[in-house]
Amino acid sequence: MFLSVFDLFKIGIGPSSSHTMGPMTAASRFLEELLSGEWPRPAAAKVARLSASLHGSLAFTGIGHGTDRAVILGLAGETPVTVDPDKADAIVDRIKGEKSVSPPGHPAYRFDPATDLVLDKKAPLPGHANGMAFCAFDADDRLLLRRIYYSTGGGFVVSDEELQHMKAEGPLRKGAGKPVPYPFGNAMQMLTMAANSGLSIAAMKRANEERHMSREELDAGLDRIWEAMRACIDRGLSQDGIMPGGLKVRRRARQLHDKLQEEWRTNRPNPLLANDWLSIYAMAVNEENAAGGRVVTAPTNGAAGVVPAVMRYWLHFHVEADQESIRDFLLTAAAIGGIIKHNASISGAEVGCQGEVGSASAMAAAGLCAVMGGTPEQVENAAEIALEHHLGMTCDPIGGLVQVPCIERNALGAVKAVTAASLAVKGDGKHFVPLDAAVETMRQTGLDMNEKYKETSLGGLAVNVVEC
Repeated sequence: MFLSVFDLFKIGIGPSSSHTMGPMTAASRFLEELLSGEWPRPAAAKVARLSASLHGSLAFTGIGHGTDRAVILGLAGETPVTVDPDKADAIVDRIKGEKSVSPPGHPAYRFDPATDLVLDKKAPLPGHANGMAFCAFDADDRLLLRRIYYSTGGGFVVSDEELQHMKAEGPLRKGAGKPVPYPFGNAMQMLTMAANSGLSIAAMKRANEERHMSREELDAGLDRIWEAMRACIDRGLSQDGIMPGGLKVRRRARQLHDKLQEEWRTNRPNPLLANDWLSIYAMAVNEENAAGGRVVTAPTNGAAGVVPAVMRYWLHFHVEADQESIRDFLLTAAAIGGIIKHNASISGAEVGCQGEVGSASAMAAAGLCAVMGGTPEQVENAAEIALEHHLGMTCDPIGGLVQVPCIERNALGAVKAVTAASLAVKGDGKHFVPLDAAVETMRQTGLDMNEKYKETSLGGLAVNVVEC
């Protein structure tokens, strides 16, 4: 099993990897197929109008998660990597006014978001809770092409055909079929390969990645990921005001940061200082995410604050921290995230928030334990502790927005990650519950979880807290 570190950590925009980045990517893929002409149609037929429909969780929380906005941007030719968050609203407003899209390389297509973008809450698509369909019509409104896509979490998108292939024969993904020296598909295999090779988890992950790129390319990519995470923290710590969406939730990271800075200068003892910094770093990222800013999936947007917060904590409180350790952190975290995605899910719409913040906390705990000198067994233990204590966590965002409880939940996920790493590195790696058992438990719990607790805003806090 090979899942690249750059599959888990993608630079994009908020507020959701599955509900914003995924649909934008799906729209881009649909445009690519239209332009290729490699699809059956009458010889003289020309595409004149486009439409899209959102289903399942995308329909229920699409407005709050900005899915409608993401589809419009995607059909305009924007991608999560290239779109300028500061110009996105102007692009959407223009398309709503002109009732057409003109993606680069394409003719202008009729597309009126008011009628051609449908949030269908009654007809879920069978492949995944995050389903969407795109259609192309000719000038006489005859259907020429219809494609179904699923946003499976963390910005991953598969077509209906790819999903069927995955279910029958395994992942259909670039690099998935290429041999790698350490093809671990679960934690037990990972530990066995580490013991046989004498390598760390980061070193095995690096060897796998370097089968597909040079060491220089890998290091440059890892540095870009951390730079994007760091910039997101810094921007989040510099912003004030009310976050969009109607809940009128105020940004708090900057104000809390300023208070901590003042306290830091007084040199007064504070036994909770590290937890305070962790929480503020995580909140800064997720406030940026909620505002539609530039973030990195880690492994999702909804859980984007945990890993960066723990990495910033590492740099802040550990004098031995350096750039090479940051790379090892990311590689180790990606190894754990890949195991979780491969054997369970990182999608809140599929397994609840245990798959988002729970996975992120496990990844962060593993990365921190590794750079603190932990053995592969201790790293696996750290990941298991963090994941085990998120099992059963629901996804019930108020108003369908990635704000409450998501922002604070990232802060607590970061605190749990550091605690898990500290416990693990002080032990000998032997523990009662294997990571694989925790991952399988998460998968089973997600299957049993009622749909109203899986990113639909139909249960939990979403219905018990009055929006105001």
